[in-house]
Amino acid sequence: MASTVTFASVSVPLRTSALHRRQSINGVFPATSVSFFSSRSISTPRLRISCAAKTETVDKVCEIVKKQLALGDDQVVNGESKFSALGADSLDTVEIVMGLEEEFGISVEEESAQTIATVQDAADMIEKLCAN
Repeated sequence: MASTVTFASVSVPLRTSALHRRQSINGVFPATSVSFFSSRSISTPRLRISCAAKTETVDKVCEIVKKQLALGDDQVVNGESKFSALGADSLDTVEIVMGLEEEFGISVEEESAQTIATVQDAADMIEKLCAN
């Protein structure tokens, strides 16, 4: 069984050789996630990097979520915000997805929509759909 530690924002130098050394990570680089994982059969940690959605996309999703849920200006919504923690029920989530489809000119399949739990999940899905 593999154990996983995930960092939301981590700085990774752009040298290829630095990607294989754990000690090279030392700051913050927005829209990048780094995961270290190892298993009993592997003696050295592995590094997995995946780029997240652009800041502009996350900001638009935050605006749409705040509008759909009628949240006040004092309510903080960011990439880590869970729809359920913001008070969204299943109908609210459907309306959020419809708002995202309209704003970004995309079509979200029902299976994909059911996997969205956070603002970041929605923004990542939008980036993926817009890239296709």
